[in-house]
Amino acid sequence: MMFSNCISGYVIMHELDAATLNSDAPLNGIWICAAEAVLEGGKGVRFPVTAGGHDAVGFVVRYGGVVYGYLNRCAHVPIELDWEHGDFFEGGGHYLMCSTHGAMYQPETGLCRGGPCKGGRLRVIRLEESANQVYWYADEFISPARA
Repeated sequence: MMFSNCISGYVIMHELDAATLNSDAPLNGIWICAAEAVLEGGKGVRFPVTAGGHDAVGFVVRYGGVVYGYLNRCAHVPIELDWEHGDFFEGGGHYLMCSTHGAMYQPETGLCRGGPCKGGRLRVIRLEESANQVYWYADEFISPARA
């Protein structure tokens, strides 16, 4: 089976045999990366999704010891947030920040606390951290990336 390992916001593909797969994996969860790849206040990990029928990117960050996932799309204008791949936090590490407009989002809610979209929010992607791995779940708008 083909799986990926996340390193500093980039995905590297490699082969894993069935014995290596974690039997504790959540039902219907889609594997993103090892939990250790998502460092507190550090680079986020990007992953491909389909949003509203279009190719898009989701991301996961860790804040306050908890992982949070969002569609990588500013609430003001539908552009990606990160400065460079995986750079979502502003310099102080307290807010997610849009690199284009400077909108500041609370990491734990996705709510815009300042900038042109104040009061708007990022689109949440439900995550689960289980057995030292991070998984995401599809919903009515966000689904696995098209092949």
